[in-house]
Amino acid sequence: MDSIAGLLDGPRARGAFLLRSVLAPPWSLRIEDEAPLTLVALVRGRATIHPNNGAAFTLNTGDVAILRGPDSYTVADPPHEPPQVIILPGQRCVLPDGTDVGSMADLGVRTWGNAPDGETMMVTGTYQLESETSRRLLAALPPFLHVAGDSWDNPLVAFLADEIACDQPGQEAVLDRLLDLLLIATLRAWFARPEADAPGWYRAQSDPVVGPALKLLHNAPAQPWTVATLAREVGASRAALARRFTALVGEPPMAFLTTWRLTLAADLLREPGATVGSVAPQVGYSSAFALSAAFKRVRGVSPAEHRAGAAAAA
Repeated sequence: MDSIAGLLDGPRARGAFLLRSVLAPPWSLRIEDEAPLTLVALVRGRATIHPNNGAAFTLNTGDVAILRGPDSYTVADPPHEPPQVIILPGQRCVLPDGTDVGSMADLGVRTWGNAPDGETMMVTGTYQLESETSRRLLAALPPFLHVAGDSWDNPLVAFLADEIACDQPGQEAVLDRLLDLLLIATLRAWFARPEADAPGWYRAQSDPVVGPALKLLHNAPAQPWTVATLAREVGASRAALARRFTALVGEPPMAFLTTWRLTLAADLLREPGATVGSVAPQVGYSSAFALSAAFKRVRGVSPAEHRAGAAAAA
């Protein structure tokens, strides 16, 4: 499981909020739902997104934007139309004066808006990501990013817009996976850009030596890895792997492995019935004591304190 896969597998997108909006200008939505991650794909028309911090940017047909929460933003057409509806946590919609929304209509299966034939159609998906593996990638993203439709060849926007209005058996699972695919494709397209300033561990995945080493560490963290055994698996000398890994990733292989193991442990410890003793062998520690000591040293809290904090925040 690499870091992009970890974004969705820690939990995945099951239960993600997904909605198609059909709108006729003038319209303006103020989004205050505090979602950790939101994807907005414009199927047709145009819309301007005004982040709380940063310059506004316009979406055209086929464009995709990703916004990292919990900051609020406004999406509108024309650009400076005052908000007509405010979307709060739990997807509760109110008018600017706080009364329940009444101006937007239910237009069919997972579809909402102010006109059934509105010239603007957009698909919005919000992820309630709470895992440590998710936070690792989210921390590498800017508050918002924009991939123009004419900069890549991707049919998923239109396909998702069509599928979202279907009401077939298993449709929720289909939509979850389509949303995942669009998110992953957008992140790949973004990180491929020089201005994305992708973190070292992401760029290093394409290296012929360090890339396979990262895959081994990601996929088999419980293995008793050493630099020597890792180097042997990827066909490099111990010194060459250590030097190249540190240069590209920004830390030595074993330091990276420790961070990854404890990230996974932090998520596993939140599972019902999990104990430090049951989690330890899953992430490469010989005992509960060994995991507890490493957890406290690196993360500054004990596993029990971490679990109590996570439960209190839930």
